[in-house]
Amino acid sequence: MKVIAIANQKGGVGKTTTAVNLSAALAARGKRVLLIDMDSQANASATLGVEAECEGSLYPALLGQKLLEDLIRPAHRRNLSIIPAHMDLSGVEVELTVNGTHLSCMRDAMAGLRDSDFYDYVFLDTPPSLGVLMTSALCACDEVLTPMQCEFLSLDGLSKILYVMEQIRTSGANPNLRHEGVLMTMYNNTKLANEVISQVRANLPDKMYSTIIPRSVRVGEAPSFCKTIMEHDPYGTASLAYQNAAKEFISRHRR
Repeated sequence: MKVIAIANQKGGVGKTTTAVNLSAALAARGKRVLLIDMDSQANASATLGVEAECEGSLYPALLGQKLLEDLIRPAHRRNLSIIPAHMDLSGVEVELTVNGTHLSCMRDAMAGLRDSDFYDYVFLDTPPSLGVLMTSALCACDEVLTPMQCEFLSLDGLSKILYVMEQIRTSGANPNLRHEGVLMTMYNNTKLANEVISQVRANLPDKMYSTIIPRSVRVGEAPSFCKTIMEHDPYGTASLAYQNAAKEFISRHRR
């Protein structure tokens, strides 16, 4: 079982869109996938049409009050399950900071899940900030996949997440943490977008996915119908791109 954090401290880069659609695309290819929504905005949960009641989110598992496995719910798609988010997650950071368990809480909560080894992939949809929940996810995961919008400001977000990952490795909190790759999103064929892609490719040649997710109105529409992009627009360019990203993800994990 691989645990992958979908992480970028910059918001609006397609992080949740990638978490949902990559998870669904892998599940459609026969992989057993669990998506854990760690963002109190619960956008990943809403996209899949799953709502969490109070105490139905990750919150009690992070505090050791419930088993994480007991919070898993069906996502109404074959091979795909979810732990939905709830707005109560917005308050858990204070409690974790006070009791000093923010580095170990997610790792400890996932121990039973790792022992069962039921899922092929567990994706953590992290909040768009470098706060306690993001840190706990980075301490618990095996690797990080970074969605990155094709704009220069996104380069700063990438550098910050790489810096935090290095801090976590060197501190001993997760010494084996690796950067799985960068998935470029919201691409328009402009000089600016192509320059950003060239810069990332030059600096991280072995980390950049060859698949690039295009900007698409359909991607923005899909959550309002509680659908993935593959369900909403199965033959559209963004749908085909996420399916290709899933193929590439599987290929990269055969190495």
